[in-house]
Amino acid sequence: MKPVILLLETVAEEAMEILLDTEEFETVLALDKNSLQEAMGNRSISAIITRGKGQVRAELMDQLPQLQIIARCGVGLDNIDVEEASRRKIKVVNAPNSNANTIAEHTIALMLNLQRKLYSAFTMVKEGRWNDRGTYAGDELNGKTLGILGMGNIGKKVARIADALGMQVCYWSAEKEDVPYPMLPFEEVLKKSDVLSLHLPLTPQTSNLINAEAIGKMKEGALLINTARGPIIDQKALHEALESGKLGGFAADVLTEEPPSQNEPLISHPNSLITAHVGSLTKSTYTQMCVMTVNNTLSILKGMEPSKNCIFNQAQLELN
Repeated sequence: MKPVILLLETVAEEAMEILLDTEEFETVLALDKNSLQEAMGNRSISAIITRGKGQVRAELMDQLPQLQIIARCGVGLDNIDVEEASRRKIKVVNAPNSNANTIAEHTIALMLNLQRKLYSAFTMVKEGRWNDRGTYAGDELNGKTLGILGMGNIGKKVARIADALGMQVCYWSAEKEDVPYPMLPFEEVLKKSDVLSLHLPLTPQTSNLINAEAIGKMKEGALLINTARGPIIDQKALHEALESGKLGGFAADVLTEEPPSQNEPLISHPNSLITAHVGSLTKSTYTQMCVMTVNNTLSILKGMEPSKNCIFNQAQLELN
């Protein structure tokens, strides 16, 4: 019986072709509870590949004694219990840096749309209200201060584009980076920023980092952009700040609950622009993430060397 690679979600067509062309392994799709339970009867599952929704927790690992790899076609690992996997000596594979360009572009697109009030300007024309142009009140990014929380690969790309647009960039991060922008204390970045953009991982330390207290220290009318993780922001405090006018606008690709409930007030708020976590779903990036993850998973299973840094928990595995 061939070792099995279990897919909890679909992957890009190019990545699927690689899997199906691999004779050493069988690929099994388990896209719902019933098909997952059926797949559980196969005790030779060597790897799981998922994207952002398929949850891989201890309960699932318990049922797969031969599991060697849990791979995610993406960067964030919120849907995988990395600590538990490391304890069991299971390799956790992701696609580091694969989405930096597209998320940086998406961040700037949200920023421009929010600052220039393009959504309402588009709607005005589509509704035949051309003469309402006299009420247009958008502004420009040139000359504004952009505060970046998290100067990693995405933060650096956002900073360079913002710099080219004439923005003044400052940042706060876990450590000082080799960039031509000042690193300031967290509270100082909040106070100085006309636009605050989040590029942090979700950890116990960053959960609800942008809460009522933090928002209270921001500039009156500042804009907040989030293409990182929804729970970094206290959404109740955010909504209250939009209602009071403390924040001039909010644009995001992520929310605390996805999909949001039908009565989530941020969705319909006139000063918010929210996309459905599509920042990485451009054809180029989606394909790249899936192909990279599949190739690295196969390399590890075959005893070959995968791409550098693709095993997220390598350091923990060495300690264990």
